Amino acid sequence: QVQLVESGGGLVQAGGSLRLSCAASGCTGSSYAMGWFRQTPGKEREFVAAINWSGSMTRYADSVKGRFTISRDNAKNTVYLQMNSLKPEDTAVYYCAQGPLFTSRSEYYTPNKYNYWGQGTPVTVSS
Repeated sequence: QVQLVESGGGLVQAGGSLRLSCAASGCTGSSYAMGWFRQTPGKEREFVAAINWSGSMTRYADSVKGRFTISRDNAKNTVYLQMNSLKPEDTAVYYCAQGPLFTSRSEYYTPNKYNYWGQGTPVTVSS
């Protein structure tokens, strides 16, 4: 059973930075996609960023392009989300997710294509 544990969330002022980490255990290999999603009360889970198994391909939501960077360290079974120039609208609970080896770009953006989810870490950006 794969377990994902996020960390690094917290309270930050607008314009500040945070780095989220997601540590995976119970993995059988590194041939899987990883994604970050976020959710606010009353809204659906929203795609933020994703990365393929090798780290050679990344995808970002338009709202975070140029501000957020996803990366992974397969030796540590960890994926990161560096968030810079944070805005109040980035306030949400952030979840990491692990998917299978995706074969199409659209799968990276789709929550129900991912098999495992972490418990989430809250991020609050004050104005």
